[in-house]
Amino acid sequence: MTFADGVWQQIFSFDNYGELLDLVRNSLIAGAALGLIGGLAGVFVIMRDLPFAVHGISELSFAGASGALLLGTNIVAGSIVGSLLAAAVIALLGTRARDRNSAIGILMPFGLGLGVLFLALYKGRAANKFGLLTGQIVAVDTPQTAWLLGTSAVVLAALIIMWRPLTFASADPDVAAARGVPVRGLSLAFMIVLGLAVALSVQVVGALLVLALLVTPAAAAARVTASPVLLPLLSVVFAIASIEGGILLALGSSIPISPYVTTVSFAIYVICRFVGRYRARRWGNRAAVPRTA
Repeated sequence: MTFADGVWQQIFSFDNYGELLDLVRNSLIAGAALGLIGGLAGVFVIMRDLPFAVHGISELSFAGASGALLLGTNIVAGSIVGSLLAAAVIALLGTRARDRNSAIGILMPFGLGLGVLFLALYKGRAANKFGLLTGQIVAVDTPQTAWLLGTSAVVLAALIIMWRPLTFASADPDVAAARGVPVRGLSLAFMIVLGLAVALSVQVVGALLVLALLVTPAAAAARVTASPVLLPLLSVVFAIASIEGGILLALGSSIPISPYVTTVSFAIYVICRFVGRYRARRWGNRAAVPRTA
């Protein structure tokens, strides 16, 4: 076997694929739930220009999960506590974009350093340490699935309730405030919801690559449509396709799941970007052609 064949075998291996599929049943269920809430939350992440906030929250989520791993408690709960703390700090300190980015820039190295400290003190399996950063394909056991699905239901319900006023406040906050929409309260509520979504996503794709679920699908959808109905629908479809496709591709390999999820997500974005550019040129050319009677 050549070196290239060996590398390819590590990246893609479908030996005993049917037997391995049973091992990731919980991950596939959790992935569908995460794709749903990630796709929906991602719409507002793009509208409110919060990709940097997602990354900042994920670092403190990583610290919370690492602390829980060190203490031997529920990792999902630790991740959620870290995310909510980061989301609350960003929401309360970041009334303006410049202030928000400064707060995130302070939180990110602190959260990452704290997480690294906890992992250095942890004496258990090295795979558990690595998985918090890059994701683990079979890391979602039955108790974690229950936590993930329960929290996903809370996030979904919150997004449904605040969808219309949050859309208004995200599109034009000044007019929304003049109309009596509680813009500041909605901002805090959404940051808490975003914190929960980040904490859930970290469990599957890891803290370093959580943007692939909460930013890229919505950004891809925004390239092909501006419809308030199609945009969240496509974002959810792209997010679910990314995570489920990543899980299925990574199943037979020895590589962490996150490179597969991010590659699928990036490929979808590139395709949508080309489609959007083609449609813009096509409609632009049509508009330039004078109409005759």
